[in-house]
Amino acid sequence: MTTPETPDTLRRILDYSSRPDPYPLYAELRRTPVARQEDGSYVISTYRELADILHNPHLSSDVRNLSRPMPSVQAESTPAFINMDPPEHDRLRRMAMRHFGPPHTPGLVAGMEGDLTAIVTSLIDDFAGKEQIDVVDDFAYPFPVTVICHLLGVPREDEPRFHLWVNDIINSIDYNPKTDPKEKLDKGVQARKDLREYLGGLLEQRHGRPGEDLLTRLANDDGPDGRMTDEEIVATANLLLIAGHETTVNLITNGMLTLLRHPQVLQRLRDDPDLVVPLVEELLRYEPPVHIIPWRAAYSDIPVADTVIPKGSQIMLMLASGSRDPDRFHEPDRFDPDRQDNEHLGFGSGIHLCFGGPLARRETQIALTELVRRLDRPSLVTDPPPYRRSPVLRGPIHLHIEQGNG
Repeated sequence: MTTPETPDTLRRILDYSSRPDPYPLYAELRRTPVARQEDGSYVISTYRELADILHNPHLSSDVRNLSRPMPSVQAESTPAFINMDPPEHDRLRRMAMRHFGPPHTPGLVAGMEGDLTAIVTSLIDDFAGKEQIDVVDDFAYPFPVTVICHLLGVPREDEPRFHLWVNDIINSIDYNPKTDPKEKLDKGVQARKDLREYLGGLLEQRHGRPGEDLLTRLANDDGPDGRMTDEEIVATANLLLIAGHETTVNLITNGMLTLLRHPQVLQRLRDDPDLVVPLVEELLRYEPPVHIIPWRAAYSDIPVADTVIPKGSQIMLMLASGSRDPDRFHEPDRFDPDRQDNEHLGFGSGIHLCFGGPLARRETQIALTELVRRLDRPSLVTDPPPYRRSPVLRGPIHLHIEQGNG
């Protein structure tokens, strides 16, 4: 099903001018739950239909299943498992999860709490004497990179190089050929190459040696599924780095912005730090870090609602729209950390549910708790703040706040 206004609504959502508040446009989009676009692709925007298709085995994450190649989506020589389908996806995800969480490594995130708190404390200590700070540059950006370096086993002396590569890669994600110099894209391409070579070099040193970091564990694991190749380990490390970093930066920044816009909730969190657990879940619904899965492919004809999506079609999944669907959530445009039955789509759903979600949650919980506890009368300098260009990974590129003197 499609309507004449649907293509225009999508264009307005993707336009940068809509970045501060795309939610009224999502409401327009939901009038047509499954909408065919002029180029033959399909956009899904309502909660029920999104949840159904995310669990549909005929939905493919492999670019090779698109009937018409997309210039912006290219097959990688060794893709991360997020861009694979079963059974290869399932095998590689199981192998990664053996060292990243339950049931084989249940204490990973809990065991990192001391390190997470120490990193957050150090970053906030650096705010001393500053009347104005940028939550992104001074806090939300460096925090997850430092965590990932620790997790992967990057030597401390190499962290500055690692940070520079990540910076160039993240900048290139928002590359706009109409306004940005080509150097921005070229630096991102070179950084990806340098990072892969660097991770490959680290990996060579880890074979046959004991260690607790993720690269060492993956390099020496002989579990039920065998062992990952070095290329698969590097692809998995890149996935953790890029997806995990960008998600956490946006979640922390969107969270602080939301709290400053809801001062009563901010005060509640200051008075009751345990509120942070349901609060972060509500953030994942209300202001999620990932708004859109820009493409999936149909393995075969897929019936969704009253539409049949033909085999090979590109499918765009509007996750943030689904999490604001009034047919699923009571008063969806209200930020409510006491919300019950909050099965949001903030980290996706189905077989590709974000495997780093538990770590991102805990990072954000610690970050927001400490920011609220230690900042002195914080207030926004600019509202809305400037946003990143990407409609997919949506969050402020800067979030300047002022704090008091006493």
